[in-house]
Formats: sequence, C-alpha cells, structure tokens
Amino acid sequence: MELVKISPKYQIVIPKKVRAELRLKPGQRIQVIPLGDRIVLVPERKIGDMRGFLRGIDTDFERERERL
Repeated sequence: MELVKISPKYQIVIPKKVRAELRLKPGQRIQVIPLGDRIVLVPERKIGDMRGFLRGIDTDFERERERL
C-alpha cells in the first residue's frame, strides 16, 4: 500500500512503483469510481490490449434453472 497526499488543487501523484506495475503512461485516462468510503482508480485500456486476457479462465459452471 502506498500513501499519497492531496495537493491544494486536489491533485495526487501516483507513486512510481504503482505506475510501473500497472504500466501507466502520461496522458492515459483513468476512471475514478467512488465506492463507499473509498476511491477506486481504474486505468482505461485499449480494446486491443485486452485481447486474450480471459485465456485460461474456467468456463465450467452450473446453470440456474430457467425462471418463468
């Protein structure tokens, strides 16, 4: 966990370790999602970068009975 400080202009600096781990680039867009008493930052990715990210996922699951 990294600790950051909010500037007087309500800006934060994402620590270098986190930027490197998430491969963030200058100018990249990030979604800001309020979640209860938290703020979640989700980097926007190009659709081409997401190709194959579900490879190997377990697709075997029990289906629900159809509802009428």
